[in-house]
Amino acid sequence: MTKILIVDDAQFMRVRCAKLLIDHGFQVVEATNGREAVERYQSERPAAVLMDITMPEMDGLEALRAIKALDPDARVAMVTAMGQQAIVLEAIKAGAKDFVVKPFQPERVLAAVERLIA
Repeated sequence: MTKILIVDDAQFMRVRCAKLLIDHGFQVVEATNGREAVERYQSERPAAVLMDITMPEMDGLEALRAIKALDPDARVAMVTAMGQQAIVLEAIKAGAKDFVVKPFQPERVLAAVERLIA
């Protein structure tokens, strides 16, 4: 079963995303902030990561850079609110492979995950 790490400080977003992925046959692990994401990435070695940008303790960009430093082949898609295009460009330069805009459409999340693990 393909393992996906979901990183978001909003519990309802993690729950919604986890349910969608589990219903489509994925295994899910979660983190509530960037620092926890880096730790979970190291311990769980997921096939892909869906990561929010705006979070406490360590934001998604910092966490992306830390994960890419640990694993240059890490497959990460950023989850972003509308109006964060400049941050999305910075994330892509830092190694993000895709991005999903909140509030997300289920088929968009699934398409991003499929692209990441392909």
